[in-house]
Amino acid sequence: MKTILSNIDYVVSVILFTIGLYGLVFKHNVFKKLLALNILETSVYLSYIALGDVRLGKITTSWAKSPYLKDAIAAWTGKEIMVNPIPTGLILTAIVVCVCITAFSLSLVVKLYQYFGTLDTRKITALKG
Repeated sequence: MKTILSNIDYVVSVILFTIGLYGLVFKHNVFKKLLALNILETSVYLSYIALGDVRLGKITTSWAKSPYLKDAIAAWTGKEIMVNPIPTGLILTAIVVCVCITAFSLSLVVKLYQYFGTLDTRKITALKG
């Protein structure tokens, strides 16, 4: 029987996703919306990396089927554990893209504040019209 503690990474991911979604929907400050979007993205990264963790799984990649490597992994960890490297590589790429988009978005937020004098989306909409 699995408990909540055995799936703590998924629980934390759902909590972070909920916090990010709440901030996107209910906050009217553009900067707070950007922070909420980053929290939401972090929850997706966490859940994706958690899916790549295979405990007590078989070593399936062709390069790791060497008996020497298999024995080394078993000697080092005490069991056969293999973490899928593909999700980790994809998430590293996604984090780099997220940092670039966040930097660009922050520069747009600064320009928005300089132009309108506020970051409240309700006031910006009223001033625009």
